[in-house]
Amino acid sequence: MFWRMREAERGYVNARQETLEQIATRLAEIARGFYSRGWALGTSGNFSAVVDRDPLTLAMSPSGADKGSLSAEQILLIDQNANVISDNPARPSAESQLHVRIALEFGVGAVLHTHSVWSTALSDFYAPAGGLAIEGYEMLKGLAGVQTHEHKEWLPIIENSQDMFALADTVSKTLRRFPGAHGFLLRRHGLYTWGEDLDEARRHVEILEFLLEAIGRGRTLNHSGD
Repeated sequence: MFWRMREAERGYVNARQETLEQIATRLAEIARGFYSRGWALGTSGNFSAVVDRDPLTLAMSPSGADKGSLSAEQILLIDQNANVISDNPARPSAESQLHVRIALEFGVGAVLHTHSVWSTALSDFYAPAGGLAIEGYEMLKGLAGVQTHEHKEWLPIIENSQDMFALADTVSKTLRRFPGAHGFLLRRHGLYTWGEDLDEARRHVEILEFLLEAIGRGRTLNHSGD
């Protein structure tokens, strides 16, 4: 099964079999739900949750998997070097490096990455400004620690790169520069957000995707009257 590790690690896993199974099941359910809402079509998107912190171990969706039919058995276990430590033949996503760095450096419990139309389009439109400011929306109060619609959320926009180690460095520097951010956009790529656990991370996806769509549709309506 998906939670079995190589021989030297199996004692560790067996003691946590139920927890791993639950995490994998929830990751697969989240992926399928996001697919149904158009946020992770085809093989796009990747999702992870922390299993252990010492050393860091993540349960994560594999590379190239159709998120509309993702199953718990396809979920991988990776270490803090993004190496697979479960006896699963699937490959980890190249973006595993980003999940590992965010989990390691900022202590989050889950990282979720979507590829919606609005996050992709707005990440390109607002790229010259370096980010997108969102304020005045009631839905902002769904973000952790936000108490009022008057909150100003800044979503940094980062240029995409195929050099994942360099991109992970850029993400780390950006999040340290904007410690209050609940997510960021990769240009022409999509949204990254996180939470202390899967429930919070999923909620942040729902909130931020709603806000991005509201802004995008608002711009479209405004220009349709020109």
